[in-house]
Amino acid sequence: MKKGNVLLAIGFLASSWAFGQDYAFKVLANKGTNEVKSGDAWMAIRTGASLKSGDELKISENAYVGLVHASGKPIELKQAGSYKVADLAAKVSGGTSVLNKYTDFILSSNSAESKKNRLSATGAVTRGLDDIKVFLPDNQYSGIFNNTAIINWEAKGGGPYVVTLKNMFEDELMKAETPETSVGINLNDPKFANESAILVEVKSKADAKSKSGQHLIKKLAPAEQERVKKALAEIHGEIKDENALNNLILAGFYEENKLFIDAITSYEKAIKLSPMFLHIKRHMMIFWCETK
Repeated sequence: MKKGNVLLAIGFLASSWAFGQDYAFKVLANKGTNEVKSGDAWMAIRTGASLKSGDELKISENAYVGLVHASGKPIELKQAGSYKVADLAAKVSGGTSVLNKYTDFILSSNSAESKKNRLSATGAVTRGLDDIKVFLPDNQYSGIFNNTAIINWEAKGGGPYVVTLKNMFEDELMKAETPETSVGINLNDPKFANESAILVEVKSKADAKSKSGQHLIKKLAPAEQERVKKALAEIHGEIKDENALNNLILAGFYEENKLFIDAITSYEKAIKLSPMFLHIKRHMMIFWCETK
């Protein structure tokens, strides 16, 4: 798999500001020729690096830096210029250490061993035979919390494609045609109102033999839905603004809760809000699509 030019990583965060961390911010994401001055020397900003109150940042044109305060509050820097870390920290209010759990999770999930374990868990390593590979996890991880699912696929041939959604008795619920390799599904559609689980299949319109295997999207049981809702409420106040960084953190929340379909949607939103993160889509696809 090719590596993107965007350097993206999620920084490790300490568990609570109250325990007296020796940093003000951690660098979550970095794109561009950005620098940090610590002491008398300027050096390139590293993703995952700690920034102290006495440091100063220099953001280049068309660049981006995503930071998280020691209290758990995320901020984005997109305007070129110089920033004193102490000034940035003074603007931070609130924050919750619960966020640290999910940003730490995303960082640890980037390790080679973690990717290998995830691939095995989702069954991604067994999906090399289909002409069309749908980027959805195995059935045991097919639960979805939200009402929107974004389905991506990769095909050996070209489009257009026909996406068919069926119930568990294989009665057709909906069929959609698209020239793209992605489609959004709204589970609030009346066609799905009485369905707790939906089967997904993608075919080539030009070649009926070119198709994917069947994949499952399953609505969470009420008790599980309530559990996730309660956990999400603990961090919602800090990531309620619709920006790329918050959607990356939200993806970490969903992935740790094994809600991989919801994680895909959050990654897609991050890409849409900040095109400089386009290569994170490749990172996302590693989760269940890379083969041994």
